[in-house]
Amino acid sequence: MLYPKLELSIQRDCAAAVMLHDPQKRKIMSDGKWVPRKVLGAVPHDIGLNNPWFEVNAYNLFNSDRWKDLNPKFVLQVYRDFVATGDINFAKAVWPSVYIAMAYMDQFDKDGDGMIENEGFPDQTYDAWSVTGVSAYCGGLWVAALQAASAMAREVGDIASGNYFWVKYQKAKVVYDKLWNGCYYNYDISGSRASASIHADQLAGQWIARACGLLPIADNDKIRSALEKVFEFNVSKMKGGTRGAVNGMLPDGRIDMSAMQSREVWPGVTYSLAASMIQEGMMDMAFQTAAGIYEAAWSEKSLGFAFQTPEAWNENDEFRSLCYMRPLAIWAMQWALSKPKLFGQEIKRESDESPDFSHHASFSKIASLLKLQDEPPKGIFQILYESTCRRLAS
Repeated sequence: MLYPKLELSIQRDCAAAVMLHDPQKRKIMSDGKWVPRKVLGAVPHDIGLNNPWFEVNAYNLFNSDRWKDLNPKFVLQVYRDFVATGDINFAKAVWPSVYIAMAYMDQFDKDGDGMIENEGFPDQTYDAWSVTGVSAYCGGLWVAALQAASAMAREVGDIASGNYFWVKYQKAKVVYDKLWNGCYYNYDISGSRASASIHADQLAGQWIARACGLLPIADNDKIRSALEKVFEFNVSKMKGGTRGAVNGMLPDGRIDMSAMQSREVWPGVTYSLAASMIQEGMMDMAFQTAAGIYEAAWSEKSLGFAFQTPEAWNENDEFRSLCYMRPLAIWAMQWALSKPKLFGQEIKRESDESPDFSHHASFSKIASLLKLQDEPPKGIFQILYESTCRRLAS
């Protein structure tokens, strides 16, 4: 890490943002509803536009307070920076925000099995690609985040929380395995046609877990099988491996056209995928995967994206969002190739301590206080008014 103090300073600001509650209403573009700008416990989508850090969430396509990947990512990146620097004062300073971020997510575990569920709309960074129930991308990040929260709790001396999150991690890991279809992890568990899509980012949780020195989120043979499947389909069948990994590929070898983002290549995702392959010792496969981004963005026959790598391009070489941040994930490959010394206690494979049920009660109490409020039922006059407005508009 080149500038550790600067990195930790940014994470402290992110931790403070978790504790921010801004009841000011803003309109969501996708459904027209008015929601609070940001609620306590939710990690903001962005730091804001007009008044950064104080008026967050300039993004308003969907209500990002309901996204399932932002909180787990925050927990994982905080733990990563702790084990990379060994700064215990930083860990103690941000631990309350980590705990609250984890408690906030408890409302999305609808059946109490330890695993969060997506809610049937694009409630994650693939915000044009709907997902329902347990999903490979969000579910894997959650499994990794539970393990990171457990490890960080022990580091700061909160043994009861460490044991509690470890038990939840073990439960969630079992549920995550239900996505396994014998070859790779399904996009989600909904049973729809799109749920069998081969997602290039299905092992995002595994990648960051390994980068943090945590245990694998799944069996090693399943991890390697999934990565091989992604390489065979998402990478090799996307213009002969010259464009990177397409986000979604159907089992019959056709690009998943169910959403704009399922048919796109995201360079940042391709780089993190390559990093995951490096972690598993699949070196040739990793560099062949990453080479597709070089061919598309940097080579003499490229699409002309040098020094302005976009967020995405599709099978027709149509691009969007130049100069995007996600392609900076290329540094994940460097991290995997020359992994720095990591601080922190050794992670145990099994816990020999029984869960503290009194701690479970206190955690559940906090989680209930953070739960988003359901909309009150509409009255008859509101229904009549909206119906009349629709008729007049038509």
